[in-house]
Amino acid sequence: MAHVTIEYVIMIPLLILQIFLFPFAASWIMNVWVDSRRTLALQETASHLGSSIQQIYFSLNHTTIPEGTVTNKLDVPPFIEGYAYRGTVILKTISDPVPGSKVLELTLVLRGVDISATATVTLGDNAEWSEEYSTFMSNSTSAYLQATKYGNEMIQLSFLS
Repeated sequence: MAHVTIEYVIMIPLLILQIFLFPFAASWIMNVWVDSRRTLALQETASHLGSSIQQIYFSLNHTTIPEGTVTNKLDVPPFIEGYAYRGTVILKTISDPVPGSKVLELTLVLRGVDISATATVTLGDNAEWSEEYSTFMSNSTSAYLQATKYGNEMIQLSFLS
C-alpha cells in the first residue's frame, strides 16, 4: 500500500503539470510557426516589389527609349493571411561599389502584427523617387508603380494608389 501512495504523490503533480504545460507549449510553437510563415510571405512580396521596381527602371534606362511614362499594375496579394501591409521606400546614394549609384530600400510592414520585411535593389545615378508618392498600401484597388523618363535621362519612380 505504501508503494501506491508514493506513486500517487509523484505522478499526480506530474500529470497536473502536463495538463498545463502541453497546451502552452503547443500554442507557443504554433505562434512561432505562424509568424515565420507570415514573415516569409511578406519577404517574398517585398522581393517581388523590389524586382518590379528594378525591372521597370532598367527597361527605361536605355538611350533608345524615349521620354514618357510607364505604369505597371503590381501583381502582389492585397492581404497576407487576412492582414493588409504597407510599404515605404527610401532611396539612398552610395559610393561603393559604383560611385553615385543609388540603393532603393523597400520596407513592408504587416498591419496588425509586428512583422516587417525589407528588400533592397540597386539603381543607377539617374533614378529618383517621388517623395509625395512613396507609400504603398496593399489593399488599395489601384496600386500601381509609375516610372517617368524625362528628356535629361532622369527616371522618377513612384507608387500610385
